Amino acid sequence: MDEARVPFADRAEAGRALAQRLMNWRERPGLLVLGLPRGGVAVAAEVARALHAPLDIFVVRKLGFPGHEEYAMGAIASGGIRVMNPLPGIDVPPEAIARVVAREQDELRRRELLYRGERPAISLRGRDVIVVDDGLATGATMRAAVEAIRQQHPLRITIAVPVGAKESCEELRPLVDELVCAATPMPFHAVGAWYRSFPQATDDEVRSLLDSARREHRAAPH
Repeated sequence: MDEARVPFADRAEAGRALAQRLMNWRERPGLLVLGLPRGGVAVAAEVARALHAPLDIFVVRKLGFPGHEEYAMGAIASGGIRVMNPLPGIDVPPEAIARVVAREQDELRRRELLYRGERPAISLRGRDVIVVDDGLATGATMRAAVEAIRQQHPLRITIAVPVGAKESCEELRPLVDELVCAATPMPFHAVGAWYRSFPQATDDEVRSLLDSARREHRAAPH
């Protein structure tokens, strides 16, 4: 299939373009679409709608090196998952790691409660899972999400993004069963460069999208 035309108008249009490349999954029993908050949820909502699949969130929080937060020393994710990726030659005192983990766990719990309320996360065990974000730049967040998701024993994992850096897509491809990227423009620069409208997604938007997706899926014939 030819690459999608970029820039996309917004995340919803990007989700519809991405869904066209995933139609082989439509109405597949046990399929689950996971959106990475915040920006990935608007894309994932369109994918879930097109594939007639349930939508859930998978919250990932990067654990930044103290003083160099842009570099990840690991990540925590939904379901109590913690993944550490120490860099050779860089030692971080345990108490410093503990402070970073505590801070990010607080934010993860805040988002989980805000987005999901008291509803439990959908079990990933034995399911085909499509993990969606609004783009891949370095791929660090998606890599952490995939590592965390794998610990919950899904049947298959597919990464799906509307746009991504070609090198990041190639680095992630061997880690999953399938990777679908609708467009890999070069030079890449940043994810937002490939959207005409790319506002910061809000907590309220994420909640609204999740609520709408649940209502639609319950109402659809199965």
